[in-house]
Amino acid sequence: MIDMAIDHGELAHILPASWKPQITAWLAEDTPSFDVGGFVVGSAHRTATLWGKSSGILAGVPFFNEVFSQCGCTVTWHTHEGAHVETHGGKTALATVSGPACGLLEGERVALNILARCSGVATVSRHLLVNLRSAGYRGILAGTRKTTPGFRLVEKYGMLVGGADTHRMDLSTMTMLKDNHVWSRGSITKAVKAAKAAGGFSLKIEVEVQSEEEANEAIEAGADIIMLDNFTGEGVKAAARSLKERWAGKRNFLLEVSGGLTVDNAESYICNDVDILSTSSIHQGVRHVDFSLKINVEKGQGPEVAS
Repeated sequence: MIDMAIDHGELAHILPASWKPQITAWLAEDTPSFDVGGFVVGSAHRTATLWGKSSGILAGVPFFNEVFSQCGCTVTWHTHEGAHVETHGGKTALATVSGPACGLLEGERVALNILARCSGVATVSRHLLVNLRSAGYRGILAGTRKTTPGFRLVEKYGMLVGGADTHRMDLSTMTMLKDNHVWSRGSITKAVKAAKAAGGFSLKIEVEVQSEEEANEAIEAGADIIMLDNFTGEGVKAAARSLKERWAGKRNFLLEVSGGLTVDNAESYICNDVDILSTSSIHQGVRHVDFSLKINVEKGQGPEVAS
């Protein structure tokens, strides 16, 4: 069984208080001035069905709900976030949206775009996590900070729904010292020492290394997490085993592997001396899950058909 955050509570509660104005901004981007289409349909009360048109993990429910709330509509879900939507080549009814016709159409595209992207991230995240667990990996699968500007919250949320770890949310969440930091400071030891002095006891420090020698220096300096970057699968296994044996009982640290990991090759890096596998492949360039929203036409409401 896979232990995921979504199994422990409602993920909507993890969102910051500041997220709803972002929805307002996205609606403003899509309707910057007059909405003539909204004028055409008016404010008559209508219902619409959200259809799942391709298989995947449903994610992004709070964002979808908020879009329609701001448009004066309500959403009733027929399934739950994190569920696997199976269409079998057809389509599946997932929710009913109710409200003024102009509100339904005002929120339609923004809501669907968010849901499609978030669900795509969740789907790939879940797929890779299941593959890793099936292959015997017990560690953490994490996303990266290579997210779309302005859309990070949605993409990181999708990772959580899919079962992946969000890694660091931003530059203030954890100090990651990469090659540019080390070169600029002069050495790994000097960079870690400076980071510890400024970050204090509560901020973890991760160091990206290119060799086992650099890893040993970072551990000696007191880094909390060591990232083995762009190692081969066999190189990872050898270095991870060596580092854990050398520092057993002397230093506490986590080993992370990153660089070029994908759904297709991640299993070749599996080694339970490695605590974290991180990859951007679960959120960069992933295929969207396809959804549509169709207003339900009741008898006598649709266009007249000539006999």
